Amino acid sequence: MEWREEGIILGLRRHGETSVIAEILTSTRGRWLGLVRGGRSRRMRPVLQPGNLVLAGWRARLEDHLGTLTAEPVSLRAGTIMADGLKLAGLTTLTALAQFLPEREPHPRVYQAMRLVLDELDDPAIWPAMLVRWELGLLDELGFGLDLGRCAVTGSPEELIYVSPRTGRAVSRSAGEAYRDKLLVLPGFLKGSQTSAPDLSDVLAGFTLTGHFLARHIFEPRDAAAPESRSWIIARLAQRPH
Repeated sequence: MEWREEGIILGLRRHGETSVIAEILTSTRGRWLGLVRGGRSRRMRPVLQPGNLVLAGWRARLEDHLGTLTAEPVSLRAGTIMADGLKLAGLTTLTALAQFLPEREPHPRVYQAMRLVLDELDDPAIWPAMLVRWELGLLDELGFGLDLGRCAVTGSPEELIYVSPRTGRAVSRSAGEAYRDKLLVLPGFLKGSQTSAPDLSDVLAGFTLTGHFLARHIFEPRDAAAPESRSWIIARLAQRPH
């Protein structure tokens, strides 16, 4: 069996003296691992960096085998990203969270959205909010999507400003005011299309929202912790003038 497709490098681990096992995310194959022979060579090291877009080729005698992976460069953005601490933290968060996807299960929306976030890492006013949206999409793809379209109490789509931390459903201003201290904030940029960059306070509220449900549904059941890079992003954003 074999296939050939573009994908994003998620991570590597050493295998023997000269090879690596590469983890890649593609649109139609999902998260996939393969042995890259000579992956630690001077020629291949710059290619096999997390965040790089490559044309991957995978081959194995049987489908359930590890198989061998080849990678040809398409967009080698990792070097530029690594020169900036905040962009590197964004990349590290994306690749770490993508590793919670089931292996060999296609999630094209997550893949395409990840490419969009990576494309915008040069714009610090935009990509943190895009990362929050990507986390929301990841939750949805893993079966834990939030219902942010209508109020859980009234059924109305108007004035949705809260989210129930228990159900993940939106709550309107009038229905949630008495319980506001127990509810999560629903930032405006998660309620629909927004042409301008969201306020920093909204972005931080978004990270709090997705972080709550990532912890509840993804990290805690697997006895895992949130990526340190994610906490670092939030701390850096919180230091900016609001």
